[in-house]
Amino acid sequence: MVIPHGLYDPRLNVGYITLGTSHDTSQFACDCLLGWWQTYGKIGYPEARSILLLCDCGGSNNARHYIFKEKLQELVNKIGIEIRIAHYPPYTSKYNPIEHRLFPHISRACRGVIFKDIDIVRELMQQTTTQMGLRVFVSINDKSYEAGKKASDEYRKNMAIVFDAFLPKWNYTAVPVGIDISPFYTLMSFRDKIQETKEILKRTLKILRQDLGKS
Repeated sequence: MVIPHGLYDPRLNVGYITLGTSHDTSQFACDCLLGWWQTYGKIGYPEARSILLLCDCGGSNNARHYIFKEKLQELVNKIGIEIRIAHYPPYTSKYNPIEHRLFPHISRACRGVIFKDIDIVRELMQQTTTQMGLRVFVSINDKSYEAGKKASDEYRKNMAIVFDAFLPKWNYTAVPVGIDISPFYTLMSFRDKIQETKEILKRTLKILRQDLGKS
């Protein structure tokens, strides 16, 4: 069994794939993020103070699952950098850049091949490229993961995740313990509040126009 987990950097046009041999869990997803950061991320972005991840809404990084938030908190505590999560709403993940800039090209590279072992998968994926210069790095994670785990009661009671004012169920930030949230997040929250106020004003004006039209 091979479980791929992908990251795509649109700035560098580089894909990072981790091939797992166990279960697609939240711990596996966060371990993939940790492996990327330790091997590539902190080298390519040594001055980074915040990481933005565009995620699907389901799977191992499900927006509704507390276990993903718990493992994400453990991850940021370990690397010392906040991670901002922006989930695509259900059924809209096709708009995520990784869906059309990485995954289709990997599928094309592996087309028609019988996977006898995981090394063949890694070699084929690493050969993936495009005319625009896409590069792909592939690693193997043979760690065993337990499926079906739930977040601890202690975490759910004292969850430190910072939720956005606008669409908080899909947008939130995990901040390392003992570190203040970055000014970038403060600006984003301010922008979200402005957007929310604009939407409220639009709805109010629409109702007023309808009332005036009837009178």
